[in-house]
Amino acid sequence: MPPTNPARRRALTDAAIELLASCGAHGLTHRAVEKQAGLPPGTASNYFRSRETLLVAAAERIIELHHADTDRAIDRAIEQPPTLADLWTDSLLTAATTLRTRYLAIFELQLEAARRPALASVLTGLQDTSLQITAAHHDKLGLTIAREKIPALIALYGGALFTLVTAPPGSVTRDVVQHVAQVMVHGCATPLEK
Repeated sequence: MPPTNPARRRALTDAAIELLASCGAHGLTHRAVEKQAGLPPGTASNYFRSRETLLVAAAERIIELHHADTDRAIDRAIEQPPTLADLWTDSLLTAATTLRTRYLAIFELQLEAARRPALASVLTGLQDTSLQITAAHHDKLGLTIAREKIPALIALYGGALFTLVTAPPGSVTRDVVQHVAQVMVHGCATPLEK
């Protein structure tokens, strides 16, 4: 049975997230995680017996952090409900700047999941949960978006997120993100003239 010190486990998974973002999946080793977390050798393998369990734990930690941040953002937005474009602008801008490391890590994990069924299962669970949570958040904010459109909206958001997070850090501005969000919500095609 792995040790149950939650603070140490979080320190290890947070270190794994940092390494995934800075070194990619190939740079994620038990030893590198221990060094990043400032913990003694052998600590990571006591908590995560294999590299795959370490990857899964990092994915679960990202999911936990993502949901906590999203819940807080929705609670703030309830006081003055934004448009969907404004909500996405704030979310995408925060993800591409303040939380860039976390999202670089999740993209690394998504690529790694193509070769690791256990990791793929965790990330599939994230997608399924995201549909339900997104619908609930829309309801809380009074956004009237048909449930059947939510998967497409999440796909658009994910594509924009990837583009913005992987762009050179100084190139992501509020204006750029706002334009992307508005096009995602309102479309980019103009009606054909008759």
